[in-house]
Amino acid sequence: MAKVLLGFMGSGKSTIARGLDPDYLDMDALIEKHLGMSIADFFATKGEEAFRQIESEILADLLQTDQVVSTGGGVVISQQNRDLLKTNTDNIYLKADFETLYQRIAADRDNQRPLFLNNSKEELAAIFQERQAWYEEVASLILDVTKLSPEEIIEELR
Repeated sequence: MAKVLLGFMGSGKSTIARGLDPDYLDMDALIEKHLGMSIADFFATKGEEAFRQIESEILADLLQTDQVVSTGGGVVISQQNRDLLKTNTDNIYLKADFETLYQRIAADRDNQRPLFLNNSKEELAAIFQERQAWYEEVASLILDVTKLSPEEIIEELR
């Protein structure tokens, strides 16, 4: 059974996954490898529906592993993905308040996220609000990471 990390961008999914297991699986990286292009480019050329279908196929495969999986922040948008995630018993929602996440995303110059660049703060807050219920719907554990360091989060999850 996979240990799946869920959460909005900036919640620390990749950082925590790497700390739990250096050989963790980064779902977005695997999707890009499968597509042979960036997710943003695929979205622009083929559309969201085509992307979500491939995302679901890769998620189904990842849930069959025993590895730590870092998901993309939008994995919960699809009902199919939420149904798949509900079959997994180790889904960890790294939860933080919107303002904290927004500050982390804005400060991260190495990873400029299209969703952040293409939406106002108010639009991002609305996306965050919508997704929050879906993260909670599929989570087997909700960990408030707002005031925790990556090291503290990793220790908590071990």
